[in-house]
This record gives sequence, structure tokens and C-alpha cells, in this order.
Amino acid sequence: MKKLKVLTDQCIGCGACVGIDPEHFDFNEDGLSKVINEENLESESLQEAIEYCPVGIISIENTEEDDSETQNNSSENSCNETQNKTFEDSYNETQNKTSENSFEEQSSRGK
Repeated sequence: MKKLKVLTDQCIGCGACVGIDPEHFDFNEDGLSKVINEENLESESLQEAIEYCPVGIISIENTEEDDSETQNNSSENSCNETQNKTFEDSYNETQNKTSENSFEEQSSRGK
């Protein structure tokens, strides 16, 4: 049996999951993501929500696993962590460049 899980204590409340997949996610009273539906766990929108979570806190877990399933999930989680880290690095790099360009533009106006 599979279970959809969100580590709410690590959620930043960006709303990506809710926007991408409102079938499975909504905001709790604190404005953080919560699971509202655990059916249709193979949906494309759910996979996108997992992939695009900027902090990588959404997962589908097996509640009853044997050793081979655990090993496969570890590889999959490692891949997701790498994707999320790459996304986070790209996002931070873009933000830094935007800030630098804005600073340079302001500096050249002041001259």
C-alpha cells in the first residue's frame, strides 16, 4: 500500500503543489501544504507536484515494504533529492544574477 506524504514542518508554503495538483494538496490553517487525497497516486499532476516542490518534501511511500522495495525507493529518493538540489541551485543562481543586474543597472543610472 502506498501513502502520499508531505513533511509539513519543512514546507515553505510556496503553493506549487496546490497549484499543480489541487486533487491531492491544499493549504492547512497555517498556509502550509497538506495531503487531502491519497487516491490516484499515479497521476501525472501528482508526479509534477513532487518534482517541482522546491524543498523536496513530498513523497509517495510504501507502508508495507520488503527489502528490495526499500532499496529501489532509496535510489528513487536519491534521484529526487538530486533533481530538487539542481532546481534549488538554478533558482538561487537566477536570483543572484537578477540582484547583480539590478544593482549594476542602478549604479550606472547614478553616475
